[in-house]
Amino acid sequence: MTGPELGLAVVMIGRVRHNPSTVVVLAGLPGEQVLAAVSRSLNVVLVRPEPVPAGAGGAAEDTGIEGAASALRRAAGISAPYVLVAADPLREVAAAWQAMWQVSAEPQRSDEFELRAAEAMGAWRAKRFELPDYYLVLAGESAPGGAGRPGAPAASRASGASAAVEGRADFYLGPLRAVRPNRVTVAAGASPAAQADALLSELGSLPHGPWWPPLDEVLRTARGFYPGSLAESPTAGRASLLG
Repeated sequence: MTGPELGLAVVMIGRVRHNPSTVVVLAGLPGEQVLAAVSRSLNVVLVRPEPVPAGAGGAAEDTGIEGAASALRRAAGISAPYVLVAADPLREVAAAWQAMWQVSAEPQRSDEFELRAAEAMGAWRAKRFELPDYYLVLAGESAPGGAGRPGAPAASRASGASAAVEGRADFYLGPLRAVRPNRVTVAAGASPAAQADALLSELGSLPHGPWWPPLDEVLRTARGFYPGSLAESPTAGRASLLG
C-alpha cells in the first residue's frame, strides 16, 4: 500500500491496517499442495489458522471467524513482502450467500446468510478483524484463449478464470469484487503446482485501488447482488434478492 493510498484510506474509512507487509487472504479452503508450494517462496510467509483446542477434536484447524481473526492478527506483525493467510473471517458468510443461489435452495437459506452476516458484523465492529489488503481466488484452468495457463500474462489469466466461472454464484468474484474490483484477484491453474505458480505471479502484479468500504456496505451489496454476471463495476450484477 503506497503512502498516498494509505492516507486516502484513512480519510475515507478510518479503519485501515498498518501492516509492514501486503496481506492476502486465500479465498475458500486452498489445497495442501498449493499451500506447501507457495510457502517455499522466499518472499511469502504463509499463516494458517491455529489448531482447535486438544479436547475439541484434535488436529483440525479453526476455520471460523475467531480462527481467521487470530490468523490476521498474527499476519499483521510479520515483516515480509507478502503474507498469505489461509483463513477468511468472511468464509461462512460467503458459503451462506452462495448456498442461497443453489437450484435446490430453500427459503430459509436467506436466514442463514443473515445469521452469518450478523456474526461477521459483530466481530468487525468489535475490531477483532479487519479485511486484508487483497483477496485471492484460486480457480481451475480456463479454456478460452489459453488464459489461465502458467506463463500467460497475469491479466489474461485473471480474465480467463473470471470467464470460466461466469454465471456461478461466487461471493468473492461477485459482491466482494463489486465493491472493490482491485482488491480481489484470481489465480488460475489446472494443477496445484500451476495454481501455486499463478498465485505467486499474481502477487507481483497486484493493482492499487481504494481501500475497502465498511463491512456493512459489503454485506448490503451482497444482499442485492445477482450472480448472473461477474462484477466489473460497482453496479454490475445487482438485483434484489433480500428485502
